[in-house]
Amino acid sequence: MENFEVINPTRILFGKNQLFRLPELLRSFEVQKIMIVYGGGSVKQLGILDKLINELKGFDVFEFGGVEANPEYATLMDGVALAQKHEIDFFLAVGGGSVIDGVKFMSGALFYEGEPWDVLDKKEGCMFEKALPFGTVLTLPATGSEANSGAVISRRDLKQKRGMGGPLFFPKFSFCNPELVATLPKRQIANGIIDAYTHTLEQYLTFPSDNVLQERQAESILKTLIDIRGVIENPSDYKLASNLMWCATQALNGNLRCGVISDWATHMIGHELTAMYGIDHAQSLAIIAPRLFEHQFENKQEKLIQYGKRVWNLHGTDQTIAKLAIEKTEEFFQSLGVKTRISEYTSDYEGTDSAIMNVFLERGWVAIGERQAIRPEDVKSIVKSAY
Repeated sequence: MENFEVINPTRILFGKNQLFRLPELLRSFEVQKIMIVYGGGSVKQLGILDKLINELKGFDVFEFGGVEANPEYATLMDGVALAQKHEIDFFLAVGGGSVIDGVKFMSGALFYEGEPWDVLDKKEGCMFEKALPFGTVLTLPATGSEANSGAVISRRDLKQKRGMGGPLFFPKFSFCNPELVATLPKRQIANGIIDAYTHTLEQYLTFPSDNVLQERQAESILKTLIDIRGVIENPSDYKLASNLMWCATQALNGNLRCGVISDWATHMIGHELTAMYGIDHAQSLAIIAPRLFEHQFENKQEKLIQYGKRVWNLHGTDQTIAKLAIEKTEEFFQSLGVKTRISEYTSDYEGTDSAIMNVFLERGWVAIGERQAIRPEDVKSIVKSAY
């Protein structure tokens, strides 16, 4: 088992009728001016915002809406300016991973004296050294952002996505109410399942590790997500919705990475598809993952066999099981109503392979994946095979 260090200070309040705890938690941080940050307005239409404001009587409450599905740098900087103007001392992110990611960025950018994009661009000497405390009210289970310190921010004018994170960016608390799954469109629920599933695969589908517990925990999340896929058609089923929400949290709260080597190449390539074409994050993962597994078949074969046997209950020769495991994964994504080819999202895909390869070269990403075996020319091949 690899050495590891793990800490997760986020308090999770899971289940129904928990929002009455909000004032108590906020008072423990001695805050008065709170900015509620949300996305496209569904929190207003569903009455969630009104409930929050009712719970926040006695606090000075400000609102900032309009955070995009891929949180846009310019939008977030408008939020930073508003928070500075009102001297906000706590953010409350109300939404899914995009809103929460946006708040993580805002909480660090609020105190940064230079150009915050330089931090995301990993320029030498640029880093967030202070962050405003924040909490979350999760409305969409998918990214696990409610229980981790990572975030991904988009910049449309540059057609780029950048990651950030660190100990400063754990939410102080997160309210996770599975009842809210019933308010979501099918597309968002399907995306959430794929997001959680692929987060798990990135930390599991590498090569066999000595961390037997982590292997089994990852497999249990994968099997559970397969079993509860009916939540798309039955989002008000509390059993299905609660298991989806908890799987998504567990998939990326730091537990699965303990003592194992992870991959994340699918995410790195997928981010570029989102930046170039606006393809949903989860959709980009569904496009790239099967093709990457095929390209890296020899490197991943041992784990594909284990995955095929334990998660999909496959039988046959080892090679047959490994190949069928990839097919089953793609079929699973498709069964959720998600397409798995770039050409199914855009007709303007010619040259995408070279464009993404060049992005990797420009950034110096010359060896990625769990074995550092994926080179920029491999990225080109993977993308082309996903047309």
